Amino acid sequence: MGTKGIEIVGMDVNKLLEMLNKALADEWLAYYQYWVGARVVKGPMRELTAEELEEHAEEELEHAEKLAERIIQLGGTPVLSPDEWSKLTNCGYEVPKDPHVEKILDQNIKGEQCAIDVYNKLAELTRGTDQITFGMIMSILKDEVKHEEDLQAIVEDLEIMKGGK
Repeated sequence: MGTKGIEIVGMDVNKLLEMLNKALADEWLAYYQYWVGARVVKGPMRELTAEELEEHAEEELEHAEKLAERIIQLGGTPVLSPDEWSKLTNCGYEVPKDPHVEKILDQNIKGEQCAIDVYNKLAELTRGTDQITFGMIMSILKDEVKHEEDLQAIVEDLEIMKGGK
């Protein structure tokens, strides 16, 4: 990015780069968690769940691309090694040891809720200080809220199928 583009960021750019790289690590781990979950999921509504997980995986990859691009624009370097993802992550990665639909959905809902918290904090931090990053973060936050809603809707459908709610 040009010097003026960095100059207009009204905050500590190094701190922002650190936070963006942590979010980037989260996105790579979320991508993999969705991708692998779509392949191992078992149980009722497996096909619908797998399709939803695949769609979310693609969107998490898009988020990673946006974050990496912004990190580079700000003069930083995106996290270069998958070995660093688990060290930098805010939200972690939960191995899908139990492939049952409800367990996979629960793991991914928790991940989305963590992502919502992370992006909400980033939005608060960049609002009024870095409008470009703020706009990108709000776009990603909107997707993460939708992901949580999508996954919780499947859980509700499963409950109805079982005779609950």
